[in-house]
Amino acid sequence: MNEAVVTDDFGGEDFAALLEESLGAEQRLDGRVVTATVVAVDNEAVTLDVGLKSEGRVALREFKAPGQELEMAPGDTVDVFVERYEDRNGQVVLSRERARREEAWTQLEKAFEATERVNGVIFGRVKGGFTVDLNGAVAFLPGSQVDIRPVRDIAPLMGNPQPFQILKMDRARGNIVVSRRAVLEETRAEARSELVANLQEGQVLEGMVKNITDYGAFVDLGGVDGLLHVTDIAWKRINHPSEALQIGQTVNVQVIRFNPDNQRISLGMKQLEADPWDGVDAKFPVDARFNGRVTNITDYGAFVELEPGVEGLVHVSEMSWTKKNIHPGKIVSTSQEVEVMILDVDPQKRRISLGLKQCMDNPWTAFLDSHPVGATVEGEVKNITEFGLFVGLPGEIDGMVHMSDISWEVSGERAMEDFNRGDMVTAKVLDVDVDKERISLGIKQLGDDPFAAGISGLKKGEVTTCTVTQLTDGGIEVAVAEGMTGFIRKSDLSRDRSEQRPERFAVGEKVDAKITNIDAKSRKISLSIKAREIQEEKEAVEQFGSTDSGASLGDILGAALKEKQSQDD
Repeated sequence: MNEAVVTDDFGGEDFAALLEESLGAEQRLDGRVVTATVVAVDNEAVTLDVGLKSEGRVALREFKAPGQELEMAPGDTVDVFVERYEDRNGQVVLSRERARREEAWTQLEKAFEATERVNGVIFGRVKGGFTVDLNGAVAFLPGSQVDIRPVRDIAPLMGNPQPFQILKMDRARGNIVVSRRAVLEETRAEARSELVANLQEGQVLEGMVKNITDYGAFVDLGGVDGLLHVTDIAWKRINHPSEALQIGQTVNVQVIRFNPDNQRISLGMKQLEADPWDGVDAKFPVDARFNGRVTNITDYGAFVELEPGVEGLVHVSEMSWTKKNIHPGKIVSTSQEVEVMILDVDPQKRRISLGLKQCMDNPWTAFLDSHPVGATVEGEVKNITEFGLFVGLPGEIDGMVHMSDISWEVSGERAMEDFNRGDMVTAKVLDVDVDKERISLGIKQLGDDPFAAGISGLKKGEVTTCTVTQLTDGGIEVAVAEGMTGFIRKSDLSRDRSEQRPERFAVGEKVDAKITNIDAKSRKISLSIKAREIQEEKEAVEQFGSTDSGASLGDILGAALKEKQSQDD
């Protein structure tokens, strides 16, 4: 029996071919972006027709951002990504997000090849960095690529569209790495070139404090850094830049110096303010007193701020009337309020010399007012030197008793042996030199000078009887009337050279000698036996006549001696 072959109008082979063509076309749409037509929009999804036998639905959230209204109506067209031809419900599985991502990847690849910037939004934080939405494609932003310098707070950067540079991308793995820092550096380089080209000394710019060191601060002028030295931050003294500036602070600065060769820029802030040293000599006249604050202490003095930006130096020699050779830090302290006197002003050198002690009573002037020359004072021996005694006086000052003013009777060296530190002594004020800060005292001046009293009965040229007290190689020392001491030189011991020998005299022997000199200043009496003999010879000649009378000189002298002997008897 022959089998019947049933065929339709298309024929068996034509139907199979059409079926294969239809199924193949639908299968070829998988994984592709196609243009779909909006069929309907409800509260949950958008129904789309992609030209297949079934329609697809895409959730509303894929078409709009949270909080935004959906601007889509039936008949509109939109690109979608076909994920699967049919799901278990027989619908085509579509994705608007995948379509946007595929479209974004295509544009990003073009930008990457052309080294162009792309816009994106930082929307999340991940380990080691942040996530960036590049119009549908998600990229990774390493933490080191966020900014030129470390960013403490990323919050102001998140959610704001901004340019990025693609460092690398792999579509197969879906990896994209971007950099915001590269864009900033490129922009910075462009701004730097433009800024340097137009930079001029005296120009005022706005910048941000980038870094602070001990000697100043580096200010970012928008692509180029300038140094703001600590001395140019303010007119007043600043010990460290951190006292006036902080990192990230926006400041106005003036270009002081600019070297185009090495592109070094020196900046100043105080130059934007009035110079407090203008007219300083009129504001602070010499001899006027002002209150100030101690700002710095050195080995040689202390700096005092008279007004912001104007300082003067109190030299260590002008700090105290009585405290000498002491560190200024022992007299004043930093931040202490003090009263000072203007001693000198030099506007050209920007220097003011100040005095601290001048605002206090001068103890030497006060001493002179209360103890004029001739007054008697009492004090403690503070120190003993090789030339005298230093005695403590009222007002924490010292007076000096020179060794020559200790005793009338003995030498200064010998007189000083009777004193020790701590002894209380009474002395007379001999002289007060306020300018040199010296007070001269005398102990022996409290009594009369025995030498002056003794020489009152002596006259130069008269013959006196004295007693030998000491024999020396140079002559003999004798005691004159009133306990005075005199000296007869060896050459004055006799008219006869052979008799000019000290040893022919004995201690205690009385001799007659002529007073040849009385020196009240050196307190010395000089005598001469030889001068006495010559004088006696002359007198004998005058009394008994000359040798022409027939008598010899020996006879005359013999007669004279006999007469003198008879007068002595």
